Amino acid sequence: MTPRINLASSNEGIEAMRAANRWVQGNLDPKLAALVKVRASQINGCTFCLHMHSAEAFKHGESPTRLLLLDGWQESALFSDRERAALAWTESLTCIAETHAPDNVFEELRRQFSQDEIIALSVAIALINAFNRLAIGARAQHPDDRKAS
Repeated sequence: MTPRINLASSNEGIEAMRAANRWVQGNLDPKLAALVKVRASQINGCTFCLHMHSAEAFKHGESPTRLLLLDGWQESALFSDRERAALAWTESLTCIAETHAPDNVFEELRRQFSQDEIIALSVAIALINAFNRLAIGARAQHPDDRKAS
């Protein structure tokens, strides 16, 4: 696919999203944030973000096995209760039209995270979904796709 627009250009809207992302980075465990970003990107099918945030996850110590099993986190014993709550919330907010963010998912989230952490996590999920939509709409290519074309 041919890229449509250059999202790396300096644009006030993109810069505002990047600033919000920097805030999230200062308020959420980076390994958990990377898991959330990868999971939302899997659901949305954003190869650009999958490439970027998988590398980010590895940088923060994530194992290849856990990343490979992320799509099946509900069936794997490799994820903690805290991670499970965050991943369930990620799926709920990413698929909001279908899930409507159910109370049982939120209650589990509240058992694992403080209110400030829930806000940071929710902002991270909102941002990755926005970035996924921008990257897919722009037909952004990750480095391996650029090499193949």
